[in-house]
Formats: sequence, structure tokens, C-alpha cells
Amino acid sequence: MTIKRRSFSLLLARRYLNPRRSMLSSFTLISLIGVMLGVLVLVVVMAVYAGLERDVKARLLGFSPHILIRHQPMSYEEKDPMLDWPNIADRAMKIPSVVAATPYVTDNVILDFLSMQRPVQFHGIDTSDSVQVDGITKMLDLEHHPGSSADMGIDDRVVISSNVADQFGLGVGDTIRLYSTRNFDEVLKAYKSTENPPVREHFAEQWQGITTDLAAGWKTLNGKAAILISTLEPIYSTLDAISKSSIRTPEKELLDDILLAMNDRERDSTNQYFLFDPDDKASIDEGIDALGKTNAEDMDNEVLKNLKTIVLPKEAEVIGVYKASQMAVTPDLFVPLPLAQDLAGIGNSVQGVALRLENADQAESIRATVQNAFGPGWVINTWGDQYRTFFQLINQQRQMMYFALSFIVLISAFSMMAVMFTVTIQKRREIGVMKALGAAPGQIVRVFLYQGMILGVVGSVLGVFLGRVVIHFRGSLQAMFRTMGFDPFSSSFTGFGVLPAHNNPWEQAMFALMGFILCSVAALVPAFFAARSDAAKSLRNL
Repeated sequence: MTIKRRSFSLLLARRYLNPRRSMLSSFTLISLIGVMLGVLVLVVVMAVYAGLERDVKARLLGFSPHILIRHQPMSYEEKDPMLDWPNIADRAMKIPSVVAATPYVTDNVILDFLSMQRPVQFHGIDTSDSVQVDGITKMLDLEHHPGSSADMGIDDRVVISSNVADQFGLGVGDTIRLYSTRNFDEVLKAYKSTENPPVREHFAEQWQGITTDLAAGWKTLNGKAAILISTLEPIYSTLDAISKSSIRTPEKELLDDILLAMNDRERDSTNQYFLFDPDDKASIDEGIDALGKTNAEDMDNEVLKNLKTIVLPKEAEVIGVYKASQMAVTPDLFVPLPLAQDLAGIGNSVQGVALRLENADQAESIRATVQNAFGPGWVINTWGDQYRTFFQLINQQRQMMYFALSFIVLISAFSMMAVMFTVTIQKRREIGVMKALGAAPGQIVRVFLYQGMILGVVGSVLGVFLGRVVIHFRGSLQAMFRTMGFDPFSSSFTGFGVLPAHNNPWEQAMFALMGFILCSVAALVPAFFAARSDAAKSLRNL
């Protein structure tokens, strides 16, 4: 009996949805379109956000390290182990899940082209790593720069961003000049050093004490030159402090030679004297004597002459242009590793070792393993640390869009509720007849509840289906908008010719379920009031 009543309620609900046996009643069509549009907008927008996040992430991880190993010196005297980076890379390759370990260099330079200049960031690429080269190849803007290539080799050839190309009017085959910002630091230090008098005059009091103590402190002991430890240690500390101050390069070189000779010593059996070979003592005396005779003008000429080699720019050929995105910060230039080392002024050293993992999402879990393998003094960063702000912004925007667009479906549900109230008013006589014939309140409720459920199911399914259709043909839709002079998703902003999108079936099923639930609740409210109406008044249409 219960099944028959429910079937009767369902049939009556379908009849109310199409009272005149036409295609669809206007009230039904309005409600259906409202639900469908609400779900469609949610499906399209969230698919685009998911696609942008996935594609930008894939682009960033194409050249960025999954884990970056850097060394943090514990003292000024500690040597830089990054000079021996191949050994560090070999150690890193023994860690599980690590598939590649490559050198990492990034810095800033001044780009000059036809007297136009601006600071830009460059990123060094180990061109022997096919993964990095392929990552840049996938980013190339072949539409606007068809001759673009990522085959930089080890020559002075670079790949530039579309932002730089547009600003400077650059294209494939052009030659640019790159001035290292490290050079300007050296130039500033050099010019500041020429403003000071020679060491013997600038540090006159300390210099007088050093020369006097050294002259009086030397003696011969067991065939070697000897000097009291208590005498030499203060002298060494003073000379070391002077060497680190702003002095001319020739004087610094003399001081470094003196300090190096002073380090080549041994203690006597009483632990009171430092013992030196005759050659080391001669080096110390010659250095002190040379510092006492330096000529400021001659040294300034030598310093300024050396600046010519410091400030000479690097000329590089542009062999490719990649499509930059305003959604994430990417380097302005990709350059081969040797050129990056020259521009950063680090010689054969590197700034870090970049690790590539089997799965980039495992970076956080593998960080501790890498830290334990290298120990203290090493800084381990993941790609999540580098791009945390970007992905936090994307997630926050997605949550805001979830919140904002959900109101569209909610408004559609309220519109349906208003339509259902209108339907219950139109059907007051029929409701009165059903109640007079013995229909229970639950049957009346089910009639209108089933209407909302049917509209919710059909509208949500259509919304998901049409949303996926829009996503599938989004490229054609973008092209149509562009011919009309309207481009809401400019490739210059997103960095993609066709807007990325990713269909998440579970997420879209959740949107459909949300539309169904809201429509059902919206229909339940007017159904509840219809079930409570008085039969006699309903028959009189009061």
C-alpha cells in the first residue's frame, strides 16, 4: 500500500511539472534552468582553477628543484663545500626516491639591449639534464616565436620570458648584454678603498705596534725563527681585522700572504714560542716591508685598471622565448650553467644542489631523510617552501570561489522555492480535494517534494554535462570571444594559449549532489505549508 501511495505521489508530481502536456511548463523550465546554470558555473570555474593549478605546478617543477640542498657556513674560515658539488650530488643520489641531482645557480643581472636596461632574474640550467631542458621546451611560445628552442648547450645562449621579449622588443636571434650585479658590488668596494690612505697611515697606531713588536720579538731557537705566542697572536688578529676592512686590493693581497705565512708554524716543546722556517719568516718580513713602502697613487691605478675586467658584460644570443604567466613568478632568463656561474661570480662553485624525486609530492616526507644524510650546517628546502605563497593563494582563491559560487546554486534553490509556493497556491483546490478524499499530509508533502527532487536531479545532471561540454570546447569559445574583441582569459596573463582545465569527477559529483539536496530542501518548505492547509478552505479557494 505504501509503495502504491508513493507511486501515486510521484505520478502526480510529474503531472504538476507538466500540467498542460506541453514540452515543459514555464515554471518548471525556469526552475530547471536556474539549477542547471548554478551547477554549470561551479563545474566550469572549479575545473579551470584545478587546471591552472596543475599546469602551473607542472611548469614550475619542470625547472625548479623538488628539494634544494644548500650549505650554511658555520664560520668565516670554513671552506665552501659547494666547490666540490659533484661529490655532494653523488651522496644525494644514494638517497631513496632521488632520480637526479644537478647544480643550482640563480641570481640577478642587468639586461641591456639597444640602451634599454632593467634588472632581471636568471636561472642556471644544467643542459646535460634532459628533464630540465624538456621542461623549458614545453614552455616555449612557438605561436609568436616559431623559431624558439631550448637547446642552449654550454655556450652563451639564453631563453627569455615573453614579458622581457615584449618589453624590449626582443626575438629569436637577437643579442643581449648582461651585467652582473656582483660586479657593481666589487666596483663600489674598489672605489671606496681608494678613498682611504694606505694601511700604514689609516691604521697608524696599530701598524706602529705591529712593526715594533715584530722587530723586537724575533729570535733564533733550535735553528728556526721564533717569536712568543703571546706576541704573535695579537699581531695576527690585528692584521686579520685590517685585511677584512675596506682596503685596496694590492694591500689585501700582501696581508693575505703575511697571514698565510704566519699560519705555517709549529710550537716549541715549552709551548711558549711559535717556530718558523727561514723562508716563512722571510715572507713575513718582505710583506711587512712592502706594506711600509706602498704608494697610494700606484695602487689606485692598479685597482682602477683591474675594474675593466670586472665590469665587462657578457653577450648572449636569444635562442628561445617562453610564455610567462602572471600567476606565478618565473625567471626572466634561463641560461646555461657555466654562464650562470660567471654572472653570479662564483667560479666553479654552485649555490646549491637540486634534487629531483620520483614523485614531487613526496618532498616533505623525504626532507628529513636528506637532512639526516647531510647533517648540521646544511639547509634543506622543498619546492613547497619556494612556492608556498603561490599555492596558498590558489587554495584561498578556490575556497573563496567555492563559497561565492555556491550562492548561485542557493539562489536557484530559493527561486525554485518561490516557484513551488506559486504552484501550491495554484493547486489549492486539488490539494483540498485530495485531503477531502483522505490523503494524508505525508502524501501531500511527497507530491511537492518529488517535484523538487526531480528538478534537482535533472538540473544537476544537465549542469554537470553542459559544464563538461563547455570545458571540452573552451578553446573554440576563447577563439570566438577573441574575434569579438573580448578575452577574459588573456594568454599574456595566464601564460597559456588555451585555458587549462581539469575535470574532477568526484568534485563534480559533489556539486550535483549539492544541487539535488538544495532543491529538495527548497521544495520541502512549500510542501510542508501545503500539507497543513485546511481542506474546506482549499476547496473554497480561500
